[in-house]
Amino acid sequence: MMSSERLLAFAAMSFLLIVIPGPSVLFVIGRALAQGRRAALTTVVGNTLGAYALVVAVALGVGSVVERSVLVFTTLKLAGAAYLVHLGVRAWRQRGSLHAAVTEREPTRSGSGLRTLWEGFAVGVANPKTMVFFAAVLPQFVDGAQGHVMTQMLLLGLIFNIIAVACDSVWGLAAATGRDWFARSPRRLSLVGGIGGLTMIGLGVTVAVTGRKD
Repeated sequence: MMSSERLLAFAAMSFLLIVIPGPSVLFVIGRALAQGRRAALTTVVGNTLGAYALVVAVALGVGSVVERSVLVFTTLKLAGAAYLVHLGVRAWRQRGSLHAAVTEREPTRSGSGLRTLWEGFAVGVANPKTMVFFAAVLPQFVDGAQGHVMTQMLLLGLIFNIIAVACDSVWGLAAATGRDWFARSPRRLSLVGGIGGLTMIGLGVTVAVTGRKD
């Protein structure tokens, strides 16, 4: 059993990392502005599943490969950046249809929800900030003397993701609340959709040009 001091130290470090807006947070905000509360929260769930997939990868030893291989890290980073730009361009093109979608209040189709979940997952699993944190920092909090190293990593990753769900949901709900005000006007809502799309495009470019250079 890991000590409470070790768990609290990891939780504190995780919180400091999470509250600083990174790719996942900015993506959730962009989704909230472009598509509303439900899409934002679905994206949060997808991001969390993607982040936990990284935890499992680290626990299985894949994280060390990503951390040491510039090629693997860069490939994942650029793939995630390209996907963000693609989603941003699509959101920009569809910005004119947002008002009709909001005023009609049509029920969300399961396919659309699953697509939003998958897109959030793709961003979460390709998030370079989270990837490096899990590969380089998470293993340092494992107590080798206690054994069950994989179980300890999975527990630490669960703590990280619980904090992330709470923080990211607050960001998404706050952005979605602002979106409701914009939704009263077709022009304002179109502006919101455009901002959401541009946010994702800018985020994708930022992800592509930052990170490891060695």
